Amino acid sequence: MSISSEMVKELRDKTGAGVMDCKKALEAAGGDMHKAVDELRKRGAAAAEKRSGRSTGEGRVEAYIHPGNRVGVLLEVDCETDFVARTDDFQNFCHDVALHIAAAAPVSVSREDVPAEIIAKEREIYTEQAKQSGKPEAVWEKMIDGRLQKYFAENVLLEQPFVKDPDKKVSDLLTAVAAKLGENMIIRRFTRFQIGIYENESE
Repeated sequence: MSISSEMVKELRDKTGAGVMDCKKALEAAGGDMHKAVDELRKRGAAAAEKRSGRSTGEGRVEAYIHPGNRVGVLLEVDCETDFVARTDDFQNFCHDVALHIAAAAPVSVSREDVPAEIIAKEREIYTEQAKQSGKPEAVWEKMIDGRLQKYFAENVLLEQPFVKDPDKKVSDLLTAVAAKLGENMIIRRFTRFQIGIYENESE
């Protein structure tokens, strides 16, 4: 089918992708707007994967203080060039992620960064719950793993639903911005401060 300029504009407004990328996605999706959005997300993820090995020697340290001055966040996000680090898109992304951290209180950037002692403690709790469930011992490990997966989804930054748009994970937001800016981007680390609560830095 013929792809009109209005369709391209609508998709671009929705996603922030380039004109040609929007046109190609619409063509691949047969003009279906929802499928075209999915197509752009797939292409963005593939492009981000290709860039993932590239060096990230630039970036930004974002400071965010939540209204009321009881919660604050220091966040490091890295990219490849100073040019991208100075763009509004990159800086807005850093601000949004810092705001998210203040609100959602993740324990780490990725599941690989979750301290071993936390995982051990959670597994101990879930094991006891499985024992008390009355279900056969043969299914306990599956129950424990399922609850660990849920723990990661709720407590790991990249896997959490983004507070401004819960239909997306923080990792989806990172992929979309990296695809738009055309550089490898990494959420490197953060520290969250809250009055009366000591929380370790996430590496």
